[in-house]
Amino acid sequence: MSKDMTVSCENGLINIRVGAIILKDGKFLMVGNNIRPEYLYSVGGRIKFGETAEEAVIREVYEETGIRMEVDRLGFVHENYFYGDAEGNLGKLIYEISFFYYMKVPKDYEPESGIFTEDDHEEFLKWIAPDDPIKYYPEFFRTELLHPVNEVKYFVTDER
Repeated sequence: MSKDMTVSCENGLINIRVGAIILKDGKFLMVGNNIRPEYLYSVGGRIKFGETAEEAVIREVYEETGIRMEVDRLGFVHENYFYGDAEGNLGKLIYEISFFYYMKVPKDYEPESGIFTEDDHEEFLKWIAPDDPIKYYPEFFRTELLHPVNEVKYFVTDER
């Protein structure tokens, strides 16, 4: 169960990933890195072969925050076509399916570690409000997390 769910397909890649929605006091927790600090993304990552999406989001939250949180509910399914901008996938067309889960956040929760290492670069955790002007992914969080609803929403982004 150690292989990420990334598969080569013709000249591109298919990714299956999860993201955590960690809400507290009107803000949500995002991740940034030292390579592109002007851009944030959801806590989460790729599902590993053999695990469910819920198992993957619980694992990713623990790896990135040091806290084991339970899943509250699935909030969003996102299909996304975009071109890679990192070493190893630069310019490749990527088709990504993401499952974003609302997490049960303990009332006294604060991240244990603000900085951690992933793929030979430093990542950091940051609380932001939906209207924060910084660029973050997924962009639909900007409007959808202002008034969360108890249903699963579906989004498609196509940057081809």
